[in-house]
Amino acid sequence: MSALTTTPRGKTAPTTPTATPTTTRIAGSHILQASPHYTTTRRHSLYGTEDRVVVDPGSRIWKVGFGGEGRPRDVFYSDPINAEPLWGLSRASDAATRAEQDRLLEINIERRMRSVFHESLLTDPKSRKVILVEHPLLPLHIKEMFARVLFGNLQVPSISFAPSHLLSLLSVGRITGLVIDCGHLETAVLPIFAARPLFPHLRTTPLAGSRFTSHLRALLLLFGKYAPPPTNLTVVNPPLANRLTRVPQEILTALLVEDIKTRCCFVSSVFEARHDIRPSSPTTSVSEADPPSESDAAVSESEFSRASASDVPESFVSSQPGASSDSGTGSESYLQALANLYTRYSSASDVQLRVVPPISQQMGTGRGTLIVPGWIRERAAEVLFEGGDVDEGSVAEVILDALLKVPIDLRTTMASSILVTGGTAMLPGFIPRLHVELLRAIAPPGQPQQSSRHGRPAPPPYDRYAELRPLIPHFAILNNPAPQVSASSSTRAKANAGKAPAYTPALMAWVGGSLAGALKTGGMEIAREKWDEAFSSQNDDDETAITAADSEQLLESIIPDWTRIPLPVGALSASAAPKSALAPSPHAQAIARA
Repeated sequence: MSALTTTPRGKTAPTTPTATPTTTRIAGSHILQASPHYTTTRRHSLYGTEDRVVVDPGSRIWKVGFGGEGRPRDVFYSDPINAEPLWGLSRASDAATRAEQDRLLEINIERRMRSVFHESLLTDPKSRKVILVEHPLLPLHIKEMFARVLFGNLQVPSISFAPSHLLSLLSVGRITGLVIDCGHLETAVLPIFAARPLFPHLRTTPLAGSRFTSHLRALLLLFGKYAPPPTNLTVVNPPLANRLTRVPQEILTALLVEDIKTRCCFVSSVFEARHDIRPSSPTTSVSEADPPSESDAAVSESEFSRASASDVPESFVSSQPGASSDSGTGSESYLQALANLYTRYSSASDVQLRVVPPISQQMGTGRGTLIVPGWIRERAAEVLFEGGDVDEGSVAEVILDALLKVPIDLRTTMASSILVTGGTAMLPGFIPRLHVELLRAIAPPGQPQQSSRHGRPAPPPYDRYAELRPLIPHFAILNNPAPQVSASSSTRAKANAGKAPAYTPALMAWVGGSLAGALKTGGMEIAREKWDEAFSSQNDDDETAITAADSEQLLESIIPDWTRIPLPVGALSASAAPKSALAPSPHAQAIARA
């Protein structure tokens, strides 16, 4: 006899027994029962040990959490006090200084890792496998520090090293594409085909978040305004416009500049008038109608951003609006001309921020006011799209250089599957502007210059990306929030542009690591037993201690190093070369003695 239920109108209707199995509830117990609709017995991260810990240790910002979750549990600065990166692109040449830096770096990594397990995730590291999201060019000694801290201090069961570019591509459901990671230290472009990263075709440029931050700070020192706090609250103080002075260097801390960069700055459209700057005489004053040329002795914006705040010339300050410009040099006049030009055509408004005044002005009457000009908010990111020298190409040029190295039959696939990741890519308008810069960089060069040789034709202009020009209809960015699809775009470009899930570019690598952890996959996994077995001879006093070269070779056999690719067949390594081939010839020795 079937059970009877009461309907809302008071009628009874027969019901059939439910197919969902019943579960037993235990009062006061934390045992979680599996869902009756799924056959899996996977438990939650807080109560089970199946889920791996996913750590994305950037040079400046870390993202940590459990595998299988949609977002990290915690995001924090690697240096919570000064917001400085843990490591940089350079390393000390002196052995003693380098050893001291490495020891300090290892201490900081140990502190951060302990805070990850004991403060952010609240879990026991001895029962958790770790997926470490790594940059392809992360130095081997830093990987060794992570492994030594996790195995030696925290005693985790295993570590999986997974490339960040591949994980970012997996997070959007793709296995083939061209991934651009625009982080803090550098911008790296890596092609990936069928889930295989093509590391020999990796291209990088230092034009990234660090250069943008230093450029923004230099622009604020030169063109920003600062109003100190009032001297007395009971006396009528002069208006704000009469109290404006230069921006003191003390108030532009790393945290304040980072706050301005993330909250106020954005990327605007291409400014064509910037490339039409006409030359002017160095003796004439700087004006909006007659700015100097880029071909003069003036430095570019990317070169200007290399200088530290202490290198800002005093003569350049006098060339700002309202001051005499006679003392400005070529580079100063060029930057001032750009400032006048951007100010004239900028549509962004100025922003006033309350900041902590310098120690000399802290009189208990409030905070100072920092005025960020609107054109700085709009055009400070131009440094990322301005190509420097051969070693400092723009973001668009690095992408095209990577496409030149890719085999011809893969170029169309890579150009139509571009993925942009990294914290710097979170600037509003960055991805649409990058697509425009790609099309501008691949466009045909301008008119050829007149020949200086009489009676001979002028050489043709250097066409750097002529081979890539057929790819113009195929360019498409997967995570473009405003895809620009025209009638001439290919079918593949229309199908891929803007079709990626709306993940934050800074979290794509971590989301890919979380997906890999849920699927019980990842990069090369190193068990703690293998690590202890390999380095047990270092702690054995009875045996002969291994040398530093043997230790490095042993380390390379355990920790993956993507920068070391095998040599072609028949190539002779430097260690196997005969001494006669490495020694200088008698003729070279004679020249050296002379």
